[in-house]
Amino acid sequence: MRFPVSGTRLVNAGETVWRWLQARRAWPWIALFTFLWFAATTGMYALLLPDEGRYVGVAWQMLASGDYLTPRLDGMPFFHKPPLFYWLTAASLSLFGDNAWAGRLCSVLAATVLVTVCYVFLRRYASGRAAGRTALILAVQPFLFGAAHYANLDMLVAALMGLTVMAGADAVFRREQSRPDAWSLTAMYAAAAAGFLAKGLIGVVLPGGVLFFWLLGRRRYRAMGRLLWWPGMVLFLAMILPWMIVMEMRHPGFFDYYIVYQHFQRFLESGFNNPHPFWFYVPVVLGLTLPWSIQLWRWCRSQGPLRTAFVPPAHRSEQVDRPVLRGLMLSWLLVVLVFFSIPTSKLVGYVIAVLPPLAWFIQETFEQRMESTAPDAGRSFIRHALVAGGLCLLAVAVMVLFPQHSNKRLARALAVSMTPGDRLVMLDQYAYDGPLYAGWRDPVIIVSKWNDPNALRLDNWRRELADAADFMPDRGADRLWLPQRLQAYLCDPGHATTWLLGDLRDVGDYPALSGREPVARTKKTGLWRVPAAETVNGCGETPSDAPE
Repeated sequence: MRFPVSGTRLVNAGETVWRWLQARRAWPWIALFTFLWFAATTGMYALLLPDEGRYVGVAWQMLASGDYLTPRLDGMPFFHKPPLFYWLTAASLSLFGDNAWAGRLCSVLAATVLVTVCYVFLRRYASGRAAGRTALILAVQPFLFGAAHYANLDMLVAALMGLTVMAGADAVFRREQSRPDAWSLTAMYAAAAAGFLAKGLIGVVLPGGVLFFWLLGRRRYRAMGRLLWWPGMVLFLAMILPWMIVMEMRHPGFFDYYIVYQHFQRFLESGFNNPHPFWFYVPVVLGLTLPWSIQLWRWCRSQGPLRTAFVPPAHRSEQVDRPVLRGLMLSWLLVVLVFFSIPTSKLVGYVIAVLPPLAWFIQETFEQRMESTAPDAGRSFIRHALVAGGLCLLAVAVMVLFPQHSNKRLARALAVSMTPGDRLVMLDQYAYDGPLYAGWRDPVIIVSKWNDPNALRLDNWRRELADAADFMPDRGADRLWLPQRLQAYLCDPGHATTWLLGDLRDVGDYPALSGREPVARTKKTGLWRVPAAETVNGCGETPSDAPE
């Protein structure tokens, strides 16, 4: 591939940056520039629904309520996920305001830490060049770039799983080299506890599985025993138990719901979204890591990965034999990939944790070409990096030019006109991002067919709110309304000024909206205002779906 003059200059500049990446004390600069690379564009488009709106919205409700222990959805306990992401995001929102950039900062920081720690780990046990290549491949992978731009739990738990694996491997290598390993073990257990507080048991089970199968393949049974370090176990329990104990004391039944149901029984149920075949993640990972993933065929052709991956080290220098490091990376990749391929329900973000080992294998292909004095191997690496970076920026441009559904505009219209004492009603939907963008701190009424058991079986916003209401039945009764209750409320002459947010296609289902124009609208959603004490249509009629 030949570049014009401007392209050649970019390649030359890239080579200069590449030489700098190999410097011994480059890691603070790698952390800084990685952060800037990820953070520069995260505030250019609104929070995406439903996930970003949900998780940032829960963090915002922590901040608005002043209760930083209990995650809440519409003021009711929301225990689908543990609290670490909410804590970090609430801190970000308090520092930088209620905006998308602050909402995504946790994911940006997690991605930055993952890239930086990978560099430090590989610099110590491989080489500066290999570490620099892996860090650059990882930072400009479209998959990781997208994860850093997405405010949910996946990027955070992937980073913490990576930290747990690398801290555990560091402890093993230190032990084999007769060096102290207590700090590495401490870091491993602290990262595992943080992983548990980020997304539950998978934050512990998967890193543990990676280390277990790696050491089993190397027949390092004593090292397995050493990793079961009792001071680390005490630290782990000291980090995870206080929050769970407090939640159980405040909300009896929490432990059964959060541990037994959410971690075990839930995955035995049907009705979950996103069913995909077993092999789903293979094309997803390869496609989202282009153009780097094209190089993997070289690695598969030149390596006998399963033959040489689990060989014990032949010497005691700080750097370890490549087969040993390759075995760690192979175990890391396969354990995560196979684990998440087994359930029928699959989401793309689940496998972010495979990206560090994948980046390592990709860098090995370039390393082999460079060591074999392949012509233009270095420039080929830089060209791949430039193309990958271009794809990342193109993705941001697409999000800006073709915005996804958001309630930001409606919420801003509400924020301008709302007054104390107003009520907000959402019609057969829960606009997760609405309260955040509007600054609405009061309870939100959600109107739906809450007496329909079939609707509550689906894994969606209704199920989340119904589960939350089980922990606070009084609040649930106050906020989860049937349609006929809304009509009765609006027919009461004493009703307050009421804002209604709903799908424009559903207007006919609500007599009170008949003939009423929305004060603001998007392509699909409208915002209506019913002034205090104003008479609405449909009063005096008996709703056809009223309970007998």
